[in-house]
Amino acid sequence: MELSGKVAIVTGGSSGIGKAIVELFLAEGAKVVVADLKDEAGSTQTENFRYMKTDVRSEQSANELMLKTREVFGGVDILCNNAGVELVKPLTETTEQEWSWVIDTNLKSVFLLSKYAVPEMISRGGGVIVNMASQLGLFGLEGFTAYCASKGGVIVLTKAMALEYAKNNIRVNCICPGPIQTSMLERELLLEKDPVAARKMWVDRVPIGRLGQPAEIAQAALFLASGRSSFMLGHALVVDGGYTLD
Repeated sequence: MELSGKVAIVTGGSSGIGKAIVELFLAEGAKVVVADLKDEAGSTQTENFRYMKTDVRSEQSANELMLKTREVFGGVDILCNNAGVELVKPLTETTEQEWSWVIDTNLKSVFLLSKYAVPEMISRGGGVIVNMASQLGLFGLEGFTAYCASKGGVIVLTKAMALEYAKNNIRVNCICPGPIQTSMLERELLLEKDPVAARKMWVDRVPIGRLGQPAEIAQAALFLASGRSSFMLGHALVVDGGYTLD
């Protein structure tokens, strides 16, 4: 029960990595708010769990999320900025609208949610922010221009935020997952002419010889959210099966 007594917000927590984080945080004793756009995610509410429909790209929605979380659970101790989208397109074929969609969802959301979470954390004596970046924020990949830019931005934003709020007892770190078995990856594979060959390509890029599982990234999020990482600040924790070693 490493998060007993803590209140956590997980954006994009209704599926994939986010859902695994929510389940683990609940199991470790936290009260959890899922901030997501999917209506079906709010079907179950419990004493320790709430779903709050949130557009993470909207400043008004981010502010309302923090106000509602304070009303229900008294404040927030942990913010996990997990919501994200992916676009597989070359730079010259990417429209301005698509670029903004990726940047606003993956990067702007981290700014907005953190902007309103930080004052809540300061009022409670401190807190933890865990941002979801990617191994593609460290190394570029052909066809993922907008996505790489957004995740690279998350990594550097994490470092700047960490320096800015260390004095307020707020620790900010991020996770850089490698290829993870999620519905997002499945949708990406279906866009390929040969999905089976595309899957093999991703697996072949990982020295450990397999795709990662959402639960493995959730364990990394728990580590960064808990006291076990109390001396870590502004760190990009790579969990990629060795993808970035080449």
